[in-house]
Amino acid sequence: MQIDPITLSVIQSGLQQVCDEMDLSFSRAAFSPVIAEANDRSDGIYSAVDGALIAQGSTGLPVFVGTMQYSTRVLIEMIAAGTAAAPQPGDIYIVNDPYLGGTHLMDVRFAMPVYRNGRIFCWLSNTGHWPDTGGAVPGGFSASATSVEQEGLRLPPVRLFKQGVLDPEIYAIICSNIRVSEQRIGDVKAQAAALLVGEKRLERLLDRYGDAVVEAAIEELRLRASQQMRANIRLIPEGVYRSVAYIDSDGVVNEPLEIRLSIAAKNDKLTFDFTGSSEPCRGPMNSVLATTLSSVYLAMRHIFPDVPISAGAFEPLDVIRPEGTFLDAQYPRPVSGCAAEVSQRIAEAVFAALVEALPDRVTASPAGSSGNFALGGFDPERGQGYVMYQISGGGYGGNANHDGLANGCSTIGISKAPPVEIMEQQYPVLYHRYALREGSGGAGYHRGGFGLDYEIELRRGDATASFVMDHGRFGPPGALGGRDGRVNRVIVARDGVAMEPEHLSKAQDIPLKPGDRVRVQTPGGGGYGDPLRRDPAAVARDVRLERYTAGEALDLFGVVVSDAGVLNEPATDAARAGQGEA
Repeated sequence: MQIDPITLSVIQSGLQQVCDEMDLSFSRAAFSPVIAEANDRSDGIYSAVDGALIAQGSTGLPVFVGTMQYSTRVLIEMIAAGTAAAPQPGDIYIVNDPYLGGTHLMDVRFAMPVYRNGRIFCWLSNTGHWPDTGGAVPGGFSASATSVEQEGLRLPPVRLFKQGVLDPEIYAIICSNIRVSEQRIGDVKAQAAALLVGEKRLERLLDRYGDAVVEAAIEELRLRASQQMRANIRLIPEGVYRSVAYIDSDGVVNEPLEIRLSIAAKNDKLTFDFTGSSEPCRGPMNSVLATTLSSVYLAMRHIFPDVPISAGAFEPLDVIRPEGTFLDAQYPRPVSGCAAEVSQRIAEAVFAALVEALPDRVTASPAGSSGNFALGGFDPERGQGYVMYQISGGGYGGNANHDGLANGCSTIGISKAPPVEIMEQQYPVLYHRYALREGSGGAGYHRGGFGLDYEIELRRGDATASFVMDHGRFGPPGALGGRDGRVNRVIVARDGVAMEPEHLSKAQDIPLKPGDRVRVQTPGGGGYGDPLRRDPAAVARDVRLERYTAGEALDLFGVVVSDAGVLNEPATDAARAGQGEA
């Protein structure tokens, strides 16, 4: 069926609008700040045949672009095989099993079939980060976990809603295995309501144009996304590009993990090979296959953002399954760090491999950590327990056109940190500091953006703190001569005595009492290009704004800035060796 360009464009925008409204509905109705304020969620439309992505909300987390497609396909296969219950109209499945196309256990997916004339036309699915799914520590980020059972409740695909009615028995099982369960009903109903909103909006589109026309448009959009990605790939000179990215440790064994990547560019196809990467690790920094695939996809989306989000955009990207490495975790390997941390190291490896081939499109490495900080305890003033989950931004890498963005969201998503006022209102904490981490960006022709510096005090009751972060040992790498951004730092002050965790930015079950504080300084982005080529006026401006000292301007950029702010010519090597802060 031939579809005219105007109709095709309208249907494409209509499908996108369906997903955007699901996103908005989910956030507006959710109880948990991590969903309602931080937008740690995503919604999409998927093929009834193979689960292929049709459209995804523009404000959803990019890391879910591949995992939700993968999990929908697995659900369809399990239904066909009889290992999952066959659906009826109004049924909504719940699943968070990482090995069935998920991420970590806290990312809980709902999936609902949309029926037209007695057949499933497509699937609607969404993912929301629940603040807790049980396990050894509040929030699920167990830095010392050695099996997935220690991380929380693992759910295979089961029908939580049957013909539109919440199954009280399944819901009771879930609530009996998680903390602050009385709050989950708000997130559950919000997640289900978002799918129902999507169903109504999609039905309007189908009623307007007809099922056959919309189906033909979906196929055409998939084909065009594939063609557009292939056209972009042809910009990459044929050859093999290599890189290595490092993870600080797995949280149990205090040794770095390696992601070794080679990308073969040939004609209009890229082949990604992770052979030589570290073996499966004991701690929670393993990645399941779905997350590894999705990390590659989102990295290429960063490089070629003009390609529409569709399964067709992934077809020219061939990822060789990294069997025998920590990037293809098998049960019962722990995986709480896969979505928020390992995924960003994978994307970092893709950027590092392709920056020389596409210097005008690829940036230096961003902060690359979601800064997962969970605080769980009992609030005596309110007489109830709580689980607080804090994510944070960091610096973006510099690029060919400008400096990196300061305090940007993580590579894998557009989640933002919840407002300080909301966090202080909901939890017994006080923020003493919430500011840019000046000077944390790597020096370069275009410097990296700055990270975040915040400090939280526990006001009342006892609590335990847990962290699963990264880039505490190695800062985000610079590119094309740029310097690395500063490393992540976590400082815990108990009874006035400050300490840093053994694994730097990974720890769990740190006991806190009122007055104890936690300070987190997130990484700055890597610098892009030779720092000695940076515009001296830009260096002077950074000094004037107290982003760098005059001494740092001299050491990092070779520029002498006087106390009066007068800019001199870039320093020579001899002057740099013999002159201190001007």
